[in-house]
Formats: sequence, structure tokens, C-alpha cells
Amino acid sequence: MQSSTRPRPIGWRVRSRDQRIILLIGDAFVSTIALFGGLYFWGQKDAWLKFSMHFIQQRVEFWFYLLPVIWMVFLVELYNPHRARNLRQTVAGIALAALAGLVLYALVYLISQKGSLPRLGIGIFLAFASVLTLVWRLIYIRIFTNQAFLHRVLIIGAGSAGDTLVKVYNKMNPKPFFLVGFMDDDPAKVGNELGGFPILAGNDRLLEIIEERAVSEIVIAITGEMKGSTFQVLLDAQQSGMEIIPMPSLYEELLNRVPIHHLESEWLIRSFVNDARVGGFYELAKRLLDILVALAGLAICIVLTPFTSILILLDSGFPILYNQIRSGKSGKLYNIYKFRTMCRDAEKDGKVQVTHEHDDRITRVGGILRRTHIDELPQFWNVLRGDMSIVGPRAERPELIIEYQKHIPLYRARLLVKPGITGWAQVNFGYSATIAQTVVKLEYDLYYIKHRNIVMDILIILRTMTQVVGFQGR
Repeated sequence: MQSSTRPRPIGWRVRSRDQRIILLIGDAFVSTIALFGGLYFWGQKDAWLKFSMHFIQQRVEFWFYLLPVIWMVFLVELYNPHRARNLRQTVAGIALAALAGLVLYALVYLISQKGSLPRLGIGIFLAFASVLTLVWRLIYIRIFTNQAFLHRVLIIGAGSAGDTLVKVYNKMNPKPFFLVGFMDDDPAKVGNELGGFPILAGNDRLLEIIEERAVSEIVIAITGEMKGSTFQVLLDAQQSGMEIIPMPSLYEELLNRVPIHHLESEWLIRSFVNDARVGGFYELAKRLLDILVALAGLAICIVLTPFTSILILLDSGFPILYNQIRSGKSGKLYNIYKFRTMCRDAEKDGKVQVTHEHDDRITRVGGILRRTHIDELPQFWNVLRGDMSIVGPRAERPELIIEYQKHIPLYRARLLVKPGITGWAQVNFGYSATIAQTVVKLEYDLYYIKHRNIVMDILIILRTMTQVVGFQGR
């Protein structure tokens, strides 16, 4: 059991969105320093001009000044505050960003005129950006995992919702806050533990416990109806300056998904009738983004189709492409197109089968196509036609939707939007093969439906690109 004898928190709170802004400002600062470092050493090696204003005017093209922006795009996976506080994920993310930079440079180098690219300047920038970003991120980790910056959280309710929260909390490393414990009106629970944390007292002692344990935030995780006396003491706590957070909101903040097993009707109406509505500008911007990305994707598809076709033919013969019926927005059926990655007659008995990791139906070439996402390229035609979007819940077969909605609450809610080639669930979780995994993916999908906007769509596309570079498909 954790000790509650911790230093009092600092007087100001840094929420997740504030931490993202801090990360962006820090990365922008160090990548700008790296830019000037690249310019200086490139200029010092210049045989004619050396580093000077004349050198900058004569030799440095405008695109070079965009390197910090490109670097920050490569770091997109590290703007999740929880991931940013994890040392292992931070080092891996920076290494992947450096690799992505080298790959992009190599591609541009191959198609550029000889001698047109400043290899030294770009090389120094990547080296400086990698080292300086790592140093800055280590400072960030040191600060934001410090006890003084951790909120002291008290959970009201030691039922199923509270149990779900503490299980999430115990799996997280580093911890996003310091959990003081629980309070509950059930006398049988008081004095016991839940997930290794004490159930301190009944809710009537809330104000006393807040003062005694230096609580900075209260989470409402009450399963069932709330007592009037509990509601009143919560109002008193709020009036005294205490921040009060509903359990679904904290769950969303920690995991970027919604807790579908702990949603009440009021939350559903607010989230999927009010909050999930989007304006005409977003719909127009999203469609324009779909068209632009689909055209670029189809161009890549045309270039790669001859090579891909030969590999599939040599490995497993015809057909090259396959199509299946999928459910689109509002359940509308359409045909999806992909490069074939499984053996022929993969479903000989006609029974729908979910793809599993290390599925023996996947061919050798199919495994490569899946890891690089090349098998998805023909779907850009579906996007151009309007059957799909670039970003959205993964397109699912109607037979599986019928089966899943028997076991998973709210499953059909994912049909409120068009399916996508990529999506919030795909970049955060990947594929699902079991009911439990499908529940997690649905939680991500519903989070996307609730919070979707054009910036989020672009973020998902960028994260997908970094995963493609890292061969993280399946």
C-alpha cells in the first residue's frame, strides 16, 4: 500500500493539454538551435563565403528553415504526455525520428540534382536535433515525474468504476498522479483496500480527508445513484477550490479512449448527440483532405503495383487484388479493395475469420505488404469514391458487426462516421483478434468520434506515416 505522507503539491496544476504545449515549445526551441548549428558548421566548411549573412543569402534556400517543423512532425508520437514521461519510449521515439529524417533525406537525395543538397548542414542538424531533443526530454521527464508536480487524487466510489480506474493506474509507468486512496459510503468497504490503496472513510468525511491528505483533485467514480448528502459535500469541496473530475473524463485523459462499460445515458446523449456533432467547415475540410491524400496515395499505388503484382504472382499466384463487402457510414455496404496478402481460399468453409497475429493464412509476401501497409494502397480508390475516409474507424465486415454488437455495448456507434484507412484506434492499438481487444479498439473509436477535428485527423495521418517508416503494420 502506498504511503500518503507525500509533500504537498505545487499550487498550480499542469493538465495534459498544457504539457503538450510545453513539449511543443521545448522541441521548437531546441530544434531551432539545431538549425543554427547546422547553418554554422555548413557555413564554416564553405570554401568561398564562410558563415556570414552573405552565405545565408546566397547558399541557404527557404526549405532549409523548415527543418525544425519537419523534425517536430517526426516526433509526433511523443506528444502524448504519458508517453513523453516514459524514458524508454522517449529514446525510441527520438531514434525513430532520426531514422525517418535519414530515410526522407535519402529519398530526396535520389531525385535531386547532384550537389543541390547541403549534406553537411542536414547531417549536423539531425545530430544536434537528436542530442538536444534527448537532453530537453530528459529534463522534462525529471520535472514532470517529480513528486511536487504530481496531483494528489482522491477517488469517490470503490465500486466497479473505481476498480477500473485503479487497474489502469497500476499499469501505468510512470504514474500520472499520486493516488491518495478511495472513499465510499458502504461501511463494509471502509478500512479495506482496492488495488492496493486504502478505502479511507465514508463520503461524509470528505472535507476532513481533503485537508488531512492534501488532496488536489477529486474523481467521481460512483456506480449507481448518488446520495444527496454526497452531492452536497462535493459542492462544498468544489466551492472551496477543489477540482472535481468525472471518472469517464479522467479515463479519457489517461488512455485517450472512453470507458464503454461505465457510461451513463446522460453522458452518451451529451457526447454523441451534442459533442460529437461537427460543423460544415470540418466536413468540407475533411473531404478536401481525403481527396488530396487519396490522389497522392493512388499515385504511389500506380508506381508500386507492377512490383507488388510480380511479387504476389511469384509467391502465391493469382489473384493480385481481392475485394470484400464492408459496412460504411450508417451501415451502408460497399466493396473494399486490397492487395491480396493471404493464401487463396483463406475462408474455404465460407465462415468469416478474424485475422490473428502470426496467422498462417498470410503469405510470405503478404507479411511484408502488411508490415509496410502497401496492401492498403488500393483503398485510396474507395476514399476517392467517398465510401471511406482517410481517417476513421477501421472498415469492418457486416457479419462481424452483427456478432460484435451482441457482446459489446455501443458497437454500432462506430458507424456514425465513415470508416477510414487509418484511425485513432489503429495508431494507438493496431489490430484486434478477440472480444476484449475489440472492446479496447471501440473505446478508441468512440473517443475519435467524440473529439474529431481536422487537426486530430492530420495528427493521425502523421502518426501513421511514422509507423509505416518503422514497419509497424501487421
